[in-house]
Amino acid sequence: MNSLTLKSFCLTLVILVVALVTWEALLKPPPEAAPDPNLTEEELLMQSMMADDSEKARVPTPSEVFKQLKEDLKAPLKDAGPNDKGIGLHIFYSLTRVMAGFLLAALVGIPLGFIIGMSELMFKALNPFIQLLKPVSPLAWMPLALFTLMPIHKVWGAELASSAVIFICCIWPMLLNTTFGVANVRKDWIRVAQTHELSRFRTAFKVILPAAAPTIITGMRISIGIAWLVIVAVEMVSTNSGIGYYVWNEWNNLNLSSIIVSIIVIGCVGMVLDLILNGCSKMVVYEE
Repeated sequence: MNSLTLKSFCLTLVILVVALVTWEALLKPPPEAAPDPNLTEEELLMQSMMADDSEKARVPTPSEVFKQLKEDLKAPLKDAGPNDKGIGLHIFYSLTRVMAGFLLAALVGIPLGFIIGMSELMFKALNPFIQLLKPVSPLAWMPLALFTLMPIHKVWGAELASSAVIFICCIWPMLLNTTFGVANVRKDWIRVAQTHELSRFRTAFKVILPAAAPTIITGMRISIGIAWLVIVAVEMVSTNSGIGYYVWNEWNNLNLSSIIVSIIVIGCVGMVLDLILNGCSKMVVYEE
């Protein structure tokens, strides 16, 4: 570990500790006041109920969030009913939906990006459709996806609709980055391939793919980040499992500690996904 890395790590820890201490100090609940002896029993009961409601609605402190995190991690894969699943099980459901849409987008977007990048005719023909559909929010497709796919099966229809929305949000970064990477491969290399009488198929795999691979991986990295953002909103409206459903269910229970725990878990999983694809991008660095 070099000096700069060590310094940045120490600074990160300092910022984290200061933030947590400040959070704890600002939101620490005040000490309970002694009951007023002049109040009747009914008035004391009413005062107690109001205090309980106020305490329940209060934003939790870091110590309370940590306590909730330990509780959730005791049984992360438990399944005791629709509204009593472990947070690990919800993460698994969300990752399953994200990967289904992500992989399908890769199967469609990357080959199509090659076709568009290698053919100026296809680029000019398809570019208007890409520019029209790309700015549309993936969530705008959710009602249409539910209406189309729900009749197939009450349970699997919602799963397919969720994965379809993830597919839509993933395909554009992959398609555009692949197109850009393929179109910007040095023409000299393609001419050399033509000189050696390589077919277009072999040229694509032997020359263009290695050169465009870093850009393609970057598109996949952008896509997985967007997909992990979108799945939370999708699951709030379409499923009865997943991390988005978990957040919405805890909000209905006014359990703010669990909501903050879920935010931390969502961030950690998203960071791991990004690190995995970042590692893949380093494996395909192209050297001339």
